Amino acid sequence: MKLRTLAATALLSAFAAGAFAQAAGAAATPRVDERQARQEQRIDQGVASGELTKRETKKLDAEQNRIDRMENRAKADGTVTKKERARLTHAQNHASRDIARQKHDAQQAPAAK
Repeated sequence: MKLRTLAATALLSAFAAGAFAQAAGAAATPRVDERQARQEQRIDQGVASGELTKRETKKLDAEQNRIDRMENRAKADGTVTKKERARLTHAQNHASRDIARQKHDAQQAPAAK
């Protein structure tokens, strides 16, 4: 009987450890997630104000999706290394500059009728 209890405890412990590792991997990049959310808000604001055309919006959204995929690949093994974090930061810096450039260029979305 003791052996079954021990085996059940070990199995539950392994399951809990796996769940914890998965949760830790999901929360491994809170700064990246927050920055992505802010950048997406900037894009939405640019659409609402007419500063971004449909084409610019599509391009900026694609860039955000690419960063999301990079983040998911970095978190896939449960650990985000310094090098992966640096690549994500670099990609987000580039995307931020692209958003600023597109919002402040001479192009305007056509006014809604």
